[in-house]
Amino acid sequence: QVQLVESGGGLVQPGGSLRLSCAATLSRFSDATMRWYRQAPGKQRDLVAAITSGGSTNYADSVKGRFTISRDNAKKTVYLQMNSLQAEDTAVYYCNAPVGFSNYWGQGTQVTVSS
Repeated sequence: QVQLVESGGGLVQPGGSLRLSCAATLSRFSDATMRWYRQAPGKQRDLVAAITSGGSTNYADSVKGRFTISRDNAKKTVYLQMNSLQAEDTAVYYCNAPVGFSNYWGQGTQVTVSS
């Protein structure tokens, strides 16, 4: 049973930073592309960032230059460093791992940016 467990969310002031973590129980984590999505109230779930097994990354235009995705294959963990947070970044952030014919999701972690 694959599990993705996010942590690191919380309340932060505009301009602040947070680092999200996603610990995975994937047996072949190092081969998996890992993604972060987010969903704000009343909106669709959108891709924020992705990192391939080779370390290539891509980002949504709205977070480029502010967010950084990284991975630690030894710990089977993917991270999302979020800097210069804005109110528009408020959402539930989800970790995602598409593996074969399956698509795994974490339970989500709430990020709230507010003064």
